[in-house]
Amino acid sequence: MTRTSLILALVPALLIAGAANAATNEYVVTVDEGLRHMQVEARFSAPVSRISARSRDAGKFLSSARNCGNNERLRVRWRRLRLPDEGLSCLQYTVDLAGAAAAERRNASLSSTNFVVSPATWFWRPAHRRDDETTVRFELPDSVGVSVPWVAVPGRPDTYRLQDSPESSEAFAAFGRFDFVETSIPGATLRITLMQPDHEVELSHFVDWIRDTANNVSLAYGHFPNPAPNVILLPVGGERSWSDSPVPFGRVVRDGGETIELFVNQYRPIEEFYDNWTATHEFSHLMLPYITTRNRWVSEGFASYYQNVLLARAGQYTEQRAWQKLWEGFERGRQSRPELSPNGAARAGIRAATMKIYWSGAAIAFLADVELRRRSDGDESLDKVLAGLAQCCLPSDRTWSGPELFRKLDTLIEEPLFMPLYRQYANARGFPRVGPVLEDLGVEVQDEKLRLRSDAELAAIRSSIMRKP
Repeated sequence: MTRTSLILALVPALLIAGAANAATNEYVVTVDEGLRHMQVEARFSAPVSRISARSRDAGKFLSSARNCGNNERLRVRWRRLRLPDEGLSCLQYTVDLAGAAAAERRNASLSSTNFVVSPATWFWRPAHRRDDETTVRFELPDSVGVSVPWVAVPGRPDTYRLQDSPESSEAFAAFGRFDFVETSIPGATLRITLMQPDHEVELSHFVDWIRDTANNVSLAYGHFPNPAPNVILLPVGGERSWSDSPVPFGRVVRDGGETIELFVNQYRPIEEFYDNWTATHEFSHLMLPYITTRNRWVSEGFASYYQNVLLARAGQYTEQRAWQKLWEGFERGRQSRPELSPNGAARAGIRAATMKIYWSGAAIAFLADVELRRRSDGDESLDKVLAGLAQCCLPSDRTWSGPELFRKLDTLIEEPLFMPLYRQYANARGFPRVGPVLEDLGVEVQDEKLRLRSDAELAAIRSSIMRKP
């Protein structure tokens, strides 16, 4: 038998062995009507040797933990439970849910009837392997609801399945009395959780805004990149609000699934939300897998580029305004930390080099989009490349590097472009050379105001970028 034949013969056996070793973990979570305590029972298909929580503070809220088999009390060391030598097949524990909620500062602006708290503080579990299946079933009073970042199990009410994910940060779970809405957009069903603020305010009108904003992302290649994203709205307006912006902050969390968290000022007029770019930026992140922080400029830059392009395609921005905003962003990036490269800015961190991180990446996305359209007479574009990425690789359950992503994008086009751009700019001081390309597009600047020339060499490409497909 040849070496290749031997490998091929071993593959099915290895797959069978891997499936046979896969674990099944089943959790039942009970919450009292007063949202004070959480009782958890976990049963494992085979004895486990390690159980831990992700948060360093989880032990503060663990009231008790016992071995179901003999009722022996388990002690906590750091973030780990001390288990018997033979392992553990069943675990029961109690969590001070009210204490965990009080420690989460995001709850300060919410009504006492609902709160958010990360599973990292209450979900004690064994190490998760790719083939393992972990389900969590909630038993709740009629007046209490739950929203978690995991995938609902069809036909099993209040039961969710954990997915492999990059665990980029700690996602929120919501408990209490709040509105939960599901709404369909091309290629996806959005699961929207509307947390209730400390003063009663109607939030249902935000659903249309979220749906419309998510629809903006489908203007890139026809559908949303994730079929079942979780969206959570946290009202922060009022006396404690730190910003007059309608959406002062947003983030994407890839933790057991993909969640978009949007912090909203519920007192601002709805028209301001449609004119704000934050939600479009966050939704645009889902067109890429999670990128390591060492190359953060890739993810933040592509989202910064698309937030302007998509708002123009949706009709919220005119073409003139979209190019004005892109140019202003490029200028902020050019003036920020000129001694740093994009990778150097990412190493320095968001606090030290925000504009360089966001807008150097946007410049590279822009250069790629224009060159793809130019060299193919419009047959290629960044939209089409990302559509191919969505088809092969999204949602992704792991962390990617910038070069890994760019190499993958180059396999989706006829002639490499992304890695040449990476080699040219990723470690080069200064800012990507966008000026000559803007000039070819007919984007002229005088006194910081843009004029779009219709007779420019690439005027048709300029218009096509901002036009709804």
